[in-house]
Amino acid sequence: MIKLASYNMRKGIGTDRRRDPDRILHVLREIDADVIALQEADRRFGAREMVISPHLLAEHSDWKAIRFNMRERSMGWHGNAILVRKSAEIVGCGAIHLPALEPRGAVVADVRIADQTVRVVGMHLDLSGLWRRKQAHTILAHLDAAPDRPLTVMMGDLNDWSAASGCLRDFGRRFAFAQTGPSFHARRPVGRLDRIMVSGGLRVADCGVHASAAARKASDHLPIWAVVERDADPPPLGV
Repeated sequence: MIKLASYNMRKGIGTDRRRDPDRILHVLREIDADVIALQEADRRFGAREMVISPHLLAEHSDWKAIRFNMRERSMGWHGNAILVRKSAEIVGCGAIHLPALEPRGAVVADVRIADQTVRVVGMHLDLSGLWRRKQAHTILAHLDAAPDRPLTVMMGDLNDWSAASGCLRDFGRRFAFAQTGPSFHARRPVGRLDRIMVSGGLRVADCGVHASAAARKASDHLPIWAVVERDADPPPLGV
């Protein structure tokens, strides 16, 4: 079994309007996932520096950040980052350039953990439904173009409220969604903007929204999580 989490950390700015990367790490330690997809992990302007410094991550957590080498001071690509256990092996990684009016991207990595290699995609999609669908098609096309088809997990802030149309329907034709529940807004969650999706061959054994007191203050999104395991029978598709 592998525990996954996805968290839009809002550049470390909490609902009290304070930037506090230590508080983000505290929430991540509460969840204690093996693989974590972060959104808005970098500052937006200037050098777009990572919010959680390498020293802070190394000294006060059990994870390491996968280095995509897109920007020297950034943790990921357009704010998307992936953290894994320090014991995990990074088989390969890269960035996915997404069509957008404003800078958007996704990241992908093959991670070997718990004697299992899983392809992990982290994403933060557009506010526009039209662009979200274009971005979803680009991500799926990137996966289709790969020479191999390992077990795959996709996670992130999809910015889509509708389960019956748009990018959720596009992804749902190929992936099963973990029924995690509403994660936005952190103080009163009503929107299922954040999602975890698994390919055939994987089964969601358990999942949920992490709604601790610390999580309700650390960002305007609550983290979501899922425990996945191998499954010989294809999981049901859809949201």
